Amino acid sequence: MSRIQIEGLTRRFGSGNHAVNAVDGISLDVADGEFLVLLGPSGCGKSTLLRMIAGLTPPTGGRILLDGRDITAAEPRERNLAMVFQSYALYPHLTVAKNIGFPLRTRRRKDVDAKVTEVAKALGLEQLLDRRPRALSGGQRQRVALGRALVRDPGAFLLDEPLSNLDATLRTATRAELTDLHRRLRSTFVYVTHDQIEAMTMATRIAVLNGGRLEQVGTPEEVYDAPASTFVAGFIGSPAIGLLPAEVRGADGELRAVGDGVDMPLGPGHDASGREVLVGARPEHLRIGTGAVGPEWRGTVRLVENLGGEEVAHVTVGGGRVALRGPRPLGLAVGDAVRLTCDPDRIHLFCATSGRRLVRTPEPRRAAVAV
Repeated sequence: MSRIQIEGLTRRFGSGNHAVNAVDGISLDVADGEFLVLLGPSGCGKSTLLRMIAGLTPPTGGRILLDGRDITAAEPRERNLAMVFQSYALYPHLTVAKNIGFPLRTRRRKDVDAKVTEVAKALGLEQLLDRRPRALSGGQRQRVALGRALVRDPGAFLLDEPLSNLDATLRTATRAELTDLHRRLRSTFVYVTHDQIEAMTMATRIAVLNGGRLEQVGTPEEVYDAPASTFVAGFIGSPAIGLLPAEVRGADGELRAVGDGVDMPLGPGHDASGREVLVGARPEHLRIGTGAVGPEWRGTVRLVENLGGEEVAHVTVGGGRVALRGPRPLGLAVGDAVRLTCDPDRIHLFCATSGRRLVRTPEPRRAAVAV
């Protein structure tokens, strides 16, 4: 296992007015045995960051530490890190056994056969050792690529979207295999993906990137339940979180977010009176309102999707759109006027200008009373 520390890492492409920071001053601390997922859309810098850790792309600024040793300028072979590429990168003329054992043969190790057998057993490849890559399925090729990394006993594994070439069913199965492999090995994994499902189901922590910068780092629960920005809130979750413009107003000692079709009490602790905000709620936290007074979004149903056990209703509220997800049938049809409510504790509030999350002010502790 290895600890990877990234301090102010930057990668700039081009020069002068045409310079672009693909990675812009990112700092991360990846603990021993952690499964850290770098998550973000295409072009956000996640693969560039991974390649800098591997030594394949030199950084423009900042530094990289591996177990406290500065490896910023070290050659890839000096880093004791194993890279698994999106394209598998297998040697087509070599058998599975020789592909897996290739890193050991280049180092003139004497235990190649024993190590290959051990790794093949761990990955379920024992019956495929004599085949060549063209005779394998996509999932099998991916496991061979993992085996070639695993056989080296590296300090950490770097995986660059390794499941993106697999179909949906195989991707789900391989995702479970990778999670189980990490649990058994207890090795450090740094995993790049644009797929939020992979991130949520596999990671111990997620680092969300946007435009070369770090938006948020946290456990899957933290980035989902308390997104640091509208970008994180909208990128993670399916259907996406509904975000509607509103203004925070005070009335009768209570703060409310009020806008076109929006009227929601914010509960205690918010200090945003008079501010323009974006009010958000996850689709699974919205419910169809009754006659009771409470937070509400009023709108019109524009689309109802049947997902089998669930339905998703897309509702136009003012100039925006939100989604409601719940067990089928929801009892809604296109054109219905609907009132949606949400537990105030499930409401997310963001600054309309910066997009950053507005955090509640902690309630003061009551002084102890002597009896």
